[in-house]
Amino acid sequence: MTATVRTSAKSRTPLRAWTRDLALGARFATSGGSEAWTRTLLTAVGVALGVMLLLVAAAVPTMLTNHSDRQYASEPEYATGGTRPAANTMLVKGANTTFRQDRISGHLLQPEGPNPPTPPGVHRLPGPNEMVVSPALARLLNAPGSELLRQRLPYRIIGTIGQQGLSAPSDLSYYAGTKALSSTQDSFYRINHFGMKRESSPLDPILILLIVMVLVVLLMPVMVFIGTAVRFGGERRDRRLAALRLVGADVPMARRIAAGEALFGSLIGLVVGAGFFLVVRQFIGSFTMMGMGVFASDVTPSAPLVALIALAVPAAAVAVTLFALRGVTIEPLGVVRAATPRPRRLWWRLVLPVVGLALLLPLIGRVGMSGSINEYQVASGVVLLLVGLALLLPWLVEAAVRRLRGGPLPWQLATRRLQLSSGTAARMVSGITVAVAGAIALQTLFAGAEHYFTSPTGQDPDRAQIMARVQVRDGAQAQQVVTAFRATRGVRSALGITEATAAGDSANDRRVPVTVADCTTLREIARIDGCSPNSVFVIKGSADNPSTPYALPGKRLDLNSPEVDAPSGAPRPWTIPADARIVQPREDAAGMTHYGVLAAPGALSVSELTDPVATVAMKLDPNDPDAADRVRNTGTRLDPSDPTMTLTATMQDRTYASIRRGLLVGATATLLVIGASMLVSTLEQLRDRKRLLAVLVAFGTRRGTLALSVLWQAAVPVAIGLGLALVGGLGLGTVLLKMVKAPVRFDWAGVAGMTGAGAAVVLLVTALSLPALWRMMRPEGLRTE
Repeated sequence: MTATVRTSAKSRTPLRAWTRDLALGARFATSGGSEAWTRTLLTAVGVALGVMLLLVAAAVPTMLTNHSDRQYASEPEYATGGTRPAANTMLVKGANTTFRQDRISGHLLQPEGPNPPTPPGVHRLPGPNEMVVSPALARLLNAPGSELLRQRLPYRIIGTIGQQGLSAPSDLSYYAGTKALSSTQDSFYRINHFGMKRESSPLDPILILLIVMVLVVLLMPVMVFIGTAVRFGGERRDRRLAALRLVGADVPMARRIAAGEALFGSLIGLVVGAGFFLVVRQFIGSFTMMGMGVFASDVTPSAPLVALIALAVPAAAVAVTLFALRGVTIEPLGVVRAATPRPRRLWWRLVLPVVGLALLLPLIGRVGMSGSINEYQVASGVVLLLVGLALLLPWLVEAAVRRLRGGPLPWQLATRRLQLSSGTAARMVSGITVAVAGAIALQTLFAGAEHYFTSPTGQDPDRAQIMARVQVRDGAQAQQVVTAFRATRGVRSALGITEATAAGDSANDRRVPVTVADCTTLREIARIDGCSPNSVFVIKGSADNPSTPYALPGKRLDLNSPEVDAPSGAPRPWTIPADARIVQPREDAAGMTHYGVLAAPGALSVSELTDPVATVAMKLDPNDPDAADRVRNTGTRLDPSDPTMTLTATMQDRTYASIRRGLLVGATATLLVIGASMLVSTLEQLRDRKRLLAVLVAFGTRRGTLALSVLWQAAVPVAIGLGLALVGGLGLGTVLLKMVKAPVRFDWAGVAGMTGAGAAVVLLVTALSLPALWRMMRPEGLRTE
């Protein structure tokens, strides 16, 4: 390559000089034959992987908005004041169910006229015993091992729900037609259109903190690696710049030319990254990770964020290149980099983390479930801390390898290489260091803040694992319900009660709950000492007003008046026995408290109750994984809307759970992209040392020795980087916990998992680079041009 550089440019303006030199750098990036193109393409691929992830992140707001809009549009809008039957009305009843661990959303539809509303994404309403399903549910129904689900949803499939009616490709939902909804049921709704009014409420400050942390932690490693990618081939570039100095270029001009090379590579990386993004976008709807998925059309980044990425990446490439050249003296006869470098300075590397802490410390104890939070202050502080860790890593690696001496030959080759060029090795693992440190801090914050978003339900899964409530016509049917659940395979025991409502003759007992059950079951819902088949008990008050009696011994009730304002036929009087004992309530397995009259079957027959509800609490066989699904199948045979409920001790906020699931998905994607980028970086380093490797093999060095040396060269910076990530992540996590006033405790399993994942990525990258290493050890590597 020949070049003529004229330095008599005193008349040129600085802008014209920059333009000329940047263009010259771009020319050198493409006119140096295969060597130059290989270097440029490696830089472009490294930048492209980061750009692809940044574009996906820029599409997150659109994804969330479209997901929420479709979710609201597919929900029936229930009129608060009631809707009269009309030509455009429909009866709707929720029919959600669960199959194994998958939650399935369902609705039963019964049109009341010729023009009923149609759910979004549905072309034809299903008739009785027909249904339309989401594509994911159709696949699940056809999958092997889904026989129990096919029994539970025995409707004939007449179509699939389109994208307009689904919040995500992984949605499991259906609409089924029915004629079973009647005016005697109070669990259905009458609607005249679909689409709930969207109500937005401000997020809790702690949730905002979590979201800000997730965005920073996922994007910072990408930016760090983009800064690393634009420095590929730094040593060869400096030698070219020395040749330019020999033909007349001054130092500023040489640096501008180097910036032009990096700018050209980053611009190609932008284009290639956009191509990667478009390819990933086409296939992203086919993948579901941890229950999360999106439609390809939703992955559309906003124009302002795209413009920001398009400007920030090239600008960062130029800035990083000029910053990297600050410590390199490029002279016409060589580059001073070949001499023993001056030890790195520590003081300025501590400035950024100190400033970051200074931004975060004033927020300690000021982030709670209410109030506000300065998102920009939090983001700035965390970014400065994580960037500070990336800047500290080269100093730590240099300080550590400087003291390494002796050992086996592979170890000596590795440590000597690190002593000569520790900065390159540190830059390769800086992205992993930042990613792991941020993930550890987030794991710590999630573990500490979990109690804010996890609340006890009052349910006791030790007493019963599943419960069902079935509306029945009479007492005989109530007994059939209990018998059906008891006979279900996998049910060890079932306690059933029958509940109804009676009317008294005073203002305080116009609506009296009446419960009929055997003595064993009555002891589960009241504190009873002695009980016989003819016993009657009274629980006087409710939790809202315990001093107000529902009924007292000797009072007369009307069992045929369940509704105060809507009597249902001739009175059916029944008098509470005068010897009925007053007892205290006890929460049942579902955390519910029963009041009013409790009667054994000998004292009050269930056949005398009007519009009763049968409630059955069941213990399941823990060795039968399908027991719960068999119970749900029994429930849907009694009530197609699935009247069962799984009992859990705690309940977690959905938004919090979604953010945590999004973190795991994002962290996995980020580590994969960083791993791919590290592989490109490793291949670039091996290519840069191709002649040296070939010379060592020619002089008799074993290939296994060189392979082990490459492994040690990766392992030492990784060990130091992960140690720094562990200390930095736990320290940042502690500050975040103090901000939300949570006790400082660490999720050691999560910390170990993230640290191990970072180490595994580096080991995998090293293993994948070995075939290229074997190829570069061939004698052909001795050739030069």
